Amino acid sequence: MDSNRIKVRVNSEIGKLQHVLVHTPGPELENMTPETAHHYLYSDILNMQVAQKEYGYFKKVLQKVAQVHEVKDLLADILKNDRVKMALVSKICKAEDREFLINYLYDLEPEVLAKQLIEGVALKDVSYINKDRFALLPLPNLFFMRDASFTMFDNIMISQMATQVRARECMILDAIYNMHPMFDTKVVNPVVQHSISAGGTIEGGDVQIIRDDVVVSGFGARTNMHGIESLVEHLKTKPGVKHLIFQELPLTPESFIHLDMVFTMLDVDKCMAYKPVIMNQQYKTYHITIDGQKTSIETCTNLLKALKNVGIDLEPIYCGGGDDFFGPREQWHSGCNFFCLAPGKFLGYGRNNHTLQALSDGGFNIVTAADVANNKVNLEKKEKCIVAFEGNELSRGGGGARCMTMPVQRMPVDW
Repeated sequence: MDSNRIKVRVNSEIGKLQHVLVHTPGPELENMTPETAHHYLYSDILNMQVAQKEYGYFKKVLQKVAQVHEVKDLLADILKNDRVKMALVSKICKAEDREFLINYLYDLEPEVLAKQLIEGVALKDVSYINKDRFALLPLPNLFFMRDASFTMFDNIMISQMATQVRARECMILDAIYNMHPMFDTKVVNPVVQHSISAGGTIEGGDVQIIRDDVVVSGFGARTNMHGIESLVEHLKTKPGVKHLIFQELPLTPESFIHLDMVFTMLDVDKCMAYKPVIMNQQYKTYHITIDGQKTSIETCTNLLKALKNVGIDLEPIYCGGGDDFFGPREQWHSGCNFFCLAPGKFLGYGRNNHTLQALSDGGFNIVTAADVANNKVNLEKKEKCIVAFEGNELSRGGGGARCMTMPVQRMPVDW
């Protein structure tokens, strides 16, 4: 096997990061207006220059600890193959009823085509008259890399998005994972391949790999019960006993769209949680045990109790310090959404002061992404820390550090 290939493997949320996919936000952010923002699932429009500056420090921290791969570069790579290029262009155009664009897009150079598939095709670029600004819509959500795909053990899973506006992201990522020689994995679309009911949806922000036998998932606005069924069917194909714990989420407000907006892992024995959801029995928690083709299900008191029942005893640190006023404010701006670089080392927004104080009280040192990027702080010499990066603009997009990353390889964790 080519030594440059990535052996896809993610058996936890916290194992030392080795390879991760990202997308640096670009002009697609500026291709929204206040009138169209809601169509793209945004409640506001973002400033590209500010978002890119904040993202730059975020990415530099990732590059200090792992190999970082840009999706746009990988897309351009596979588009150099004419067969792949035609297949992907045709699939996208047919799905979006834009078949008149096929020849135009196919004639573009790979780098230009990759750019236009992400940033959108303006009508001025094609000989077609319409009242709309774009012949092919932009993808302003793409920098939230976790939603359209996720890694489960040795598989890359393609999401079945709850909204059609994000379907192209899945098509692009599916093509990259299947066609780029860098990935050594089997790509699975669980809803397409395993769902026993029609209409399933599942998004990567809801799915977390806790241990090599334990998966947790949210179900709510973006992942439905048919999507959960497809995960169960997929886990039946894996050896050994598996546990799928799924957590009901509120349907409103929009800050609760995924599980990682109310719960993320921080270390082998600590997690970040939004207390009004995770510790509230109004929102049900279920535990499915999967042993070959046999399954059993039980209701649990809450997510933390369900995890304790399978030997994962977590001390929660609460978003906003558990305060009834500051907790909801900071959860709204992704105060629960952290991404682990290694056990006990993770990235998150620096704007959520009460959450940072709770982390500090919990034994985690606070360092800034700027200091890490500028070599003033060496993460290898830090045992427990939160790397705080500026996210005043990025957070307005409705996601945080975990949302913006797609890990494809982590090192094992000593539990």
